[in-house]
Amino acid sequence: MIGYCGINCEKCEARIATIKDDDKMREEVSRKWCELIHTDMITPDKINCTGCKGDGVKYFFCNQMCEIKPCVTSKGYESCAECTEMDSCAKLAAEISNNEDAKNNLIITKHKNEIESS
Repeated sequence: MIGYCGINCEKCEARIATIKDDDKMREEVSRKWCELIHTDMITPDKINCTGCKGDGVKYFFCNQMCEIKPCVTSKGYESCAECTEMDSCAKLAAEISNNEDAKNNLIITKHKNEIESS
């Protein structure tokens, strides 16, 4: 469940809280994410997501504000890993700046794709 930007949705705290329907976890994630990006806009009621590629509820940022999904899907890609501009993309850089795992997931996917196509 690697998202368009490289986030592993199975490990995402918003998805886990949604799947478990855990309001306490939603509060913890809300507080943590607000501190991480210096905002108070991420309230516990917004911590709901089943993953960006599947059906179901989406985290408000990913669903309404993220520029990556429309970019990737408009190019017919599964993720940023397929894009030749991945290493220089400002949209992606902003998203993965706080998530080293997402960047590594894209690098791994890119290398897998290169091996499979050769």
